[in-house]
Amino acid sequence: MKDIVRQLYANLLKFASTKGAASNAVFKEIFPAMGLLTDERVKDLEETLGISIHMPSLYEQALTHRSYLQVANTPDHRSNERLEFLGDAILGMVTAEYLFYNNREVLEGELTKMRSWIVNKKSLAVCARALHLEDYLFLSYSASQSLQRGNDGMLADALESVIAAIYLDRGFDEVRRFIVERLLPIMMRESLVHDTNFKSLLLETVQGKGYGAPRYVVVKEEGPDHEKHFTVEVVVDEHVVGTGSGRNKKEAEQAAAEAGMAYISTTRRLRARNERPENDAVAS
Repeated sequence: MKDIVRQLYANLLKFASTKGAASNAVFKEIFPAMGLLTDERVKDLEETLGISIHMPSLYEQALTHRSYLQVANTPDHRSNERLEFLGDAILGMVTAEYLFYNNREVLEGELTKMRSWIVNKKSLAVCARALHLEDYLFLSYSASQSLQRGNDGMLADALESVIAAIYLDRGFDEVRRFIVERLLPIMMRESLVHDTNFKSLLLETVQGKGYGAPRYVVVKEEGPDHEKHFTVEVVVDEHVVGTGSGRNKKEAEQAAAEAGMAYISTTRRLRARNERPENDAVAS
């Protein structure tokens, strides 16, 4: 790791003097043309994204899932994982800037919560589908089948990679416009309609009635590493009040909390501690 840091330090002044801009030779090395996007497909993608594409090789890499490398089996093909890293940072920065200027009385902690509420894998996947990005992805057959079964993680990753490609191809002003005009409205709408934080609601409900915080227990874990499926139970006062499942623990916990809220609202059995007989159970 020290050797890596030393190399980064050695390159720091060179990077600063060029304002972060890579030479054409460096660009060609990092983003070799793969011949995946025809001129017609480039025009379609321009219309889809609402931008003019100058360097198609950037978008070829941005749309290439790592599973496709096994299909292509050539040294020129590279996946979008490095671009995803850059795109994630750009998206976070633009969203933070937007929230900073449009919520002038909100403190740092709440701004952080707002950003995480708006920008997440689920909202990114919704944006990607709204742009029909799945029509442009380069995937293996098995990855394509996984996408059709609802595994949207690769869609979210691809959109972050496209964000990085737009930044490198057209600059910061253009990528900011793309995010603010095309993505944030969809993300906010998605968050308002679908992204209710049931874990927070359940926590507030049970603590308001004198109970401790709900406890989430993974009771089942199925599937291969790239397509796990979790089942979680939520426990209040040592009684299971809800069960949920999802493609990750967070999603399963949210589903369990939603089930717990439904149970409480329909049975009305979760009474305040000072309103129930001693030793009365939550669900008695």
